[in-house]
Amino acid sequence: MILELEIERVAHGGIFVARHEGKVVFVDDAIDGERVKAQVYQDQGSFLRAKTIEVLEPSKHRVKHFWKAASQGAGGAEFGHIALEHQRTLKSQVLTEALERMAGIEKSVEVQAMPSDADRGGLHYRTRVQLNVDAGGTAGPSRIRSNEIVFTKDLPLAVQEIEELGLQLKNWSGVEKISIAASSTGDLQWLVDKKVNGSERLVERVADRTFRLSTGAFWQVHTDAPAALTAAVIKAVRSVGFNPEKQNLDLYAGAGLFSATIAQAFGGARFLAVENNKQAVSDGEKSARDLNDLKFEKFDVLEFLKRTKPGYDTVIMDPPRSGAAGKVISALTKLEPRNIVYVACDPVALARDLKQLFAAGYQLRGLESFDIFPHTHHFECVATLSRE
Repeated sequence: MILELEIERVAHGGIFVARHEGKVVFVDDAIDGERVKAQVYQDQGSFLRAKTIEVLEPSKHRVKHFWKAASQGAGGAEFGHIALEHQRTLKSQVLTEALERMAGIEKSVEVQAMPSDADRGGLHYRTRVQLNVDAGGTAGPSRIRSNEIVFTKDLPLAVQEIEELGLQLKNWSGVEKISIAASSTGDLQWLVDKKVNGSERLVERVADRTFRLSTGAFWQVHTDAPAALTAAVIKAVRSVGFNPEKQNLDLYAGAGLFSATIAQAFGGARFLAVENNKQAVSDGEKSARDLNDLKFEKFDVLEFLKRTKPGYDTVIMDPPRSGAAGKVISALTKLEPRNIVYVACDPVALARDLKQLFAAGYQLRGLESFDIFPHTHHFECVATLSRE
């Protein structure tokens, strides 16, 4: 079924909202304010899903997509047809709506551009790339809502070192997945299934700290993101009177990016970093040998919170995209830390968790947002809270 639709607004997930005969239609590849023809590909009863096939009245923010593979269905650049500045406006709208609808607060927050994106047009920023491989050996991005692989000659969102490696141009018969990583110090590593190639270890430099990462370790994907987020977190803890002499907590700590850089900024700080990934804990301990008051503990965050006792002054938390979830927030608030700095990569999950934190007596002291995933609907937030 083909519909002619007036696009009303953006929705969370990189899709746009229209209406047809009283029913909501979620539309791909559109922009708010446009009139389009769209092909319905899914009828969920209460709503429809459709894909734009013709733009009848284009938005002034529509641009030519930078990636040919996207026109063939490749995922990972769903906002590539939208001017960068308007992408950030849309993300701010999504955040504002989530905060009002789920957390009950009216607050408009600017989504800040990363410094290097002005010169690069939001391209060549990804330091981590994953290629999936089909049965014929073609390596590339997956088609949206499908496991089908799309062949691509270029990887325009990847840093140039990864794109020039050209792994997407080779046949990888018998391989399932290729993970590629480039570090800020020039290391380049690619994992072909479980076989490591290139640099043995990735060395990252952030805020006068060195982090030595093992194969497959989590790291922020945008070249500017580690510096931007650590600066925001340090700013946040300063704003609420962070006390380095008291015991502080870093949850979902990874290799200790935030606790280590905070300790560096304050000339030392007492931190316990909790992380469930064994290798990340090992990386963090090796990278923080000079910080005597930063200790790591391998533990599931929820189990740790259930077993620990009150006494923490400031808590930094950077949960996965799904958020911290109710049980974690409940266990955390029972410890009654004075301050919480919440780093979030999903606005809906953040708003949901903020509502629970507000109910436990915390107030929002600050909220910043960063466009560390240009040309996608994703972005990052740093929320600062203190007890009333």
